[in-house]
Amino acid sequence: MITPPFLKAGDKIAITCPAKKLPGPIDEAIRIIESWGLEVILGQTVGASHNQFAGDDELRARDMQHFLDDKTVKAIIAARGGYGSIRIIDNLDFTDFVLHPKWMVGFSDITVFHSHIHANYKIQTIHGQMPLVIPSGTPTSLSTLREALFGQQISYHIPSSPYNIEGISSGILIGGNLTLLVMLLGSSSQMNFKDKILFIEDVGEYFYSVDRMLWCLKRAGKLSQLKGLIVGGFTNIKDNDESFGQSIEEIICEHVKDYDYPVCFNFPAGHLNDNHALILGKPVDLNVKPAITNITYSS
Repeated sequence: MITPPFLKAGDKIAITCPAKKLPGPIDEAIRIIESWGLEVILGQTVGASHNQFAGDDELRARDMQHFLDDKTVKAIIAARGGYGSIRIIDNLDFTDFVLHPKWMVGFSDITVFHSHIHANYKIQTIHGQMPLVIPSGTPTSLSTLREALFGQQISYHIPSSPYNIEGISSGILIGGNLTLLVMLLGSSSQMNFKDKILFIEDVGEYFYSVDRMLWCLKRAGKLSQLKGLIVGGFTNIKDNDESFGQSIEEIICEHVKDYDYPVCFNFPAGHLNDNHALILGKPVDLNVKPAITNITYSS
């Protein structure tokens, strides 16, 4: 995997909206990013509107293409997620991006970009806070994003969950939003799951839907190929009038019970204010112990 150059004071970071439109200004997020010593460049999609999107597909693709090609921009951060990245991903040319790699940052719908870039170009990306939610992000979530961008060492020590499966493993970290990972199965944007540590999170789904998506991954042979699983936030999960009858933890445990890799629950990442940054595409050591889980980047 290729590591893009880490940022330094004075570097440019571009903000664009490849999916849903912004509900209002992001001035506070810009101020916070600028306080890190970075110059913020705004795309034409910031403030644009077309139905639910930040401009039509052509505008969103053109905006992203501009920043992919701009050699003076050292990182691209999606202003928000929502839905829409999958509509433009096949219209983008990553030739200059591959020649001059830069950090792609975001979560949720931006899983499309994480997955596509890893599958095709083997370039690391950052799963972390986006401008829409940066003002409500915890200090730790913002500091981990800054540390990831600037190349500082990050590691995590997570209190144990009774659902954890103990063990020690190492592998390249992949993943993102569960819904998007399943949507990308069988496409040119599908990540390679073999011997990887998988991170998953989701929001606003039904219990049965999470179960169904995990069945999709299992039947496609993806869960059996893993070397470890990290479960982030599953927030605002809904139930039917006829209860599904299992918690998210119980659903996941049922799907991985036949495998011998470690599983960590309650990792603080996803649709949370405390959304800790993760460098996807980078090797990690996963050590799930009785009282604590240690996640450290091994190189």
